[in-house]
Amino acid sequence: MASDKNSKSAGFSDEEKAAMKERAKELKAEERANKSKEAGEKDILEKIGEMPEPDRSIAMRLHELIKANAPVLWPKTWYGMPAYAKDGKVVCFFQSGQKFESRYCTFGFNDSAKLDDGSMWPTSFALVKLTAEVEAKIVDLVKKAVG
Repeated sequence: MASDKNSKSAGFSDEEKAAMKERAKELKAEERANKSKEAGEKDILEKIGEMPEPDRSIAMRLHELIKANAPVLWPKTWYGMPAYAKDGKVVCFFQSGQKFESRYCTFGFNDSAKLDDGSMWPTSFALVKLTAEVEAKIVDLVKKAVG
């Protein structure tokens, strides 16, 4: 079958490629971060500082909430996003809406989160604005996620 040099492959987008490169760098730094909460927090704060507003403010407030309410979680970056791990496994993460040109930020949980509720439960949430009610829900979910 002849290939058409002008056709675009259905491969990874530029944003996806950038996330994979970011993850490769993170893996090299992960050993250092796994040994020190401070190193992981420094990495997260750096990533948050690179975000445009309003994502930066949302990410910073989320970081404060998680740090205050789930001190067992270790901050680290994960595919270029702020994430929080327990026993080396990412429990929850924040994704800026700007990361993949989405109309909202995402706060998500991985399978290590203890959020199981029957046969189906949500694992990620769209975040547009942090209100007192939203913050209370986030705190409840994070506390439940860590057990």
